[in-house]
Amino acid sequence: MNMEDVRDPSLISISFRCLRARQPIGDIYVATIPYKDVARMTYFDVRRVLQQERDVERYLGIQRPLDNKRVDQIGTYVNLVDASFPSSVIVAFEDDYVSYDDETGIMTVRNFRIGEDAPSTAIRRTARVIDGQHRIAGLEEFTGQDFDLSTTIFVGADISDQAHIFATVNLEQTKVNKSLVYDLYELSRSRSPQKTCHNIVVALDRDKDSPFYKRIKRLGLATEGRIFEPITQSTLVDGLIDYISADPRGDRDKILRGRSLEKASGDELFKRPLRNLFVAGEEIAIIQLVYNYFDAVRRRWPIAWEERGQGFMLNRTNGVRALLRYFRFAYAHVAAPGDMVSVEKFLDRTLRQIPLEDADFTTENFSPGTSGEARLFRILRGKEPL
Repeated sequence: MNMEDVRDPSLISISFRCLRARQPIGDIYVATIPYKDVARMTYFDVRRVLQQERDVERYLGIQRPLDNKRVDQIGTYVNLVDASFPSSVIVAFEDDYVSYDDETGIMTVRNFRIGEDAPSTAIRRTARVIDGQHRIAGLEEFTGQDFDLSTTIFVGADISDQAHIFATVNLEQTKVNKSLVYDLYELSRSRSPQKTCHNIVVALDRDKDSPFYKRIKRLGLATEGRIFEPITQSTLVDGLIDYISADPRGDRDKILRGRSLEKASGDELFKRPLRNLFVAGEEIAIIQLVYNYFDAVRRRWPIAWEERGQGFMLNRTNGVRALLRYFRFAYAHVAAPGDMVSVEKFLDRTLRQIPLEDADFTTENFSPGTSGEARLFRILRGKEPL
């Protein structure tokens, strides 16, 4: 190993305030540290994981190299106007190079031991990242002034303790339901593609005349008192949001900053036929279009749409996904983007020309999963016979 990787040419120390917390595993420290200092102290480990697994991961017998795609996504995210990392990154410091003053609450990290007059390690090797390496790496793209990281610190924890912490954080945590995430956009005070699609779902679920009345799992979980909820909120939002925006997060950021959104034209408008309605703030028109389209589906195949028994698929996930994919073709066939289309027009100009009957929408003809969805989509477009 090159000696330049082992020690710095001069003495370096980094100090920050933190609080001590006593827990069964031992003392931990909670600090707010500028991201540049965190990156400076963890530099070596963050980059080494590009080539090989970290010590903690090797100890556990797993491999989880840095995901460059995720780092790029975070690098974009951190420059949004409302970027935030509310949860802590977790690091472990070598105890030889750390001191903590209980009276002042100051922790100091050094590249030398107390009593040494020359560096004996590199400052970037004083901390091992247990959790948060993607956030630290992504912050290298941050172009703003301040971005402090909530940091949980272990001092002198041996590798087995670090492995236990890593496993607890990364292997046992429960992933947040995607439908719940979309539902939270209702609380947002600003417009966004996500909030508009959420509002569409809410309208479809609540309207007594809607084809989706009380059929949508709003939080991705069954609603008490309901018998038949075959579609999750995230299924509908995911299928609709691409018709509004190629970059939902970027559009939300522009709205928050008071910037204008670009309208779509040409081929882009065919891909995103609801884009210009969204830019114009015509959310009610978008809701009405989606409502009319699925109401036309319900009228075209009323028995299949109401079927609740096993073995049928039109009103289940793969059927609805296929119908959502077909929407832009049906819409383009009967109107220009932005025009309102009635239920009757969707029926007479598109759906009644499709050679499928209620009894055809079975899992024998359309297998569960993406293959059945893809086949139905091809038949709807006239690209494949039943």
